Order: sequence, then structure tokens, then C-alpha cells
Amino acid sequence: MRHVAVAGDTYTILVSGAETAGRYCLLDMHVPPGGGPPPHRHDFEEMFTLLEGELEFTFRGKTSTIRAGYTVNIPANAPHAFKNESRAAVRMLCMATPAGLEEFFLEIGDLVDSRTTAPPKLTPEELAARQKKLESLLVKYRTEMVAT
Repeated sequence: MRHVAVAGDTYTILVSGAETAGRYCLLDMHVPPGGGPPPHRHDFEEMFTLLEGELEFTFRGKTSTIRAGYTVNIPANAPHAFKNESRAAVRMLCMATPAGLEEFFLEIGDLVDSRTTAPPKLTPEELAARQKKLESLLVKYRTEMVAT
């Protein structure tokens, strides 16, 4: 399996689009305290199932605390974000339909050794370059960052 560090989190690709003829991908997400992506939307659906911990999940402007055992479905183009405001790591599954999210993460992230490996520390220059690369890839992966 491939483990990729993205925005402070580590995502393990359990099932790739190459294995499903592009229909979906399945990721195991390790989100440490403080982790999670900024508000965004994309033209594909995501479904998150929390296995361990709790997250602050913002969906269409409303923030809720989601705990282990809950599933959240995000329709295409719906603004959303999540953040781990707790003191413990969160583990969840994410299914994206159709696939492609895993390819985005592989292009923007860093391969790491395991599901719980901390992301590499980036210098300010590396962070700026990563941000520029992210911005250049958003259209390709049908994603838009949104204001809160």
C-alpha cells in the first residue's frame, strides 16, 4: 500500500481508481491533532466513516462534532472541511466517487513509510512551492478552495 502525507495528515490508498476502472477510490485517513484540509469543494462525491476519535466537520457552513461510528456523505460541489480539534489522532475511511482523489494526493503529497508516519517537515520555501503546485493542480482535479 502507498501512504502519502498531505497537509499534515497521512492517507493510505487502500483501493485505487486503477483497481476499480475509475469508479471509486478508498483511503484510510490518519488525522493527527490539528490536522485536516481547509474548506474546499469538488465535482465528485466523498463519504467519510470515522473509525476512531472525533472531528469538527463543516458541511455547507454548519459545523458539527462527528464521532467514531458516524458516516458523513458529501455530495459533489458541496463546500466542506474537517479539523481534528481533539488531543488524539483520528482514523477514518474516505471513499471518493469517481476515483481521482488518490492521484491528486500522490501529486501534491509526500510518500511516507506507514499509515501513522508523520509528514516531513518542510521549510518555508518548500511550503511556498507546495502551495504554488497545489494551486496549479486544482483545476486538473476539479477542486476549488472556498472561503469560510
